[in-house]
Amino acid sequence: MKKGIVMFIWVVLLLVVGAAAYVRLAPSDQGKWHKAASFQNIEEKRGKGFYIWRQPVEDDGTAALAALDRIIRAEPRTALLAGSLADKQLTYVSRSKVVGFPDYTTIGIYQTPDGQPYLEVFGRLRFGRSDLGVNAKRIKGWFRQLQV
Repeated sequence: MKKGIVMFIWVVLLLVVGAAAYVRLAPSDQGKWHKAASFQNIEEKRGKGFYIWRQPVEDDGTAALAALDRIIRAEPRTALLAGSLADKQLTYVSRSKVVGFPDYTTIGIYQTPDGQPYLEVFGRLRFGRSDLGVNAKRIKGWFRQLQV
């Protein structure tokens, strides 16, 4: 009986370590994550593992995008995944401190149908159903630094 419990504990431990390794080491598909939000009605989607922030910008928005890029690159455990300032769209991977859960954030300058440029920040999780508000907190912190 005791040997069975020890074996069960080892199996559970190996499963937990394997899952953590997969979360930390799984490759990030640029084609899947380097995208703007694909829906217009933000309010009905908010709170489902992601956060979207949109605001009209002055001129062509490149100054705001560059300033936000500098702030994001200074964030701990965050790295550029794809894009560039020249493309006016960048995607970053931010990882949680302990397990390394990846969250993806795409920032970009886009245009409304009437031609008004706006800055969009689209943060979302990769694993799970809820990020417990982590993306919203992170993005709001960036904007406090940006002072938009």
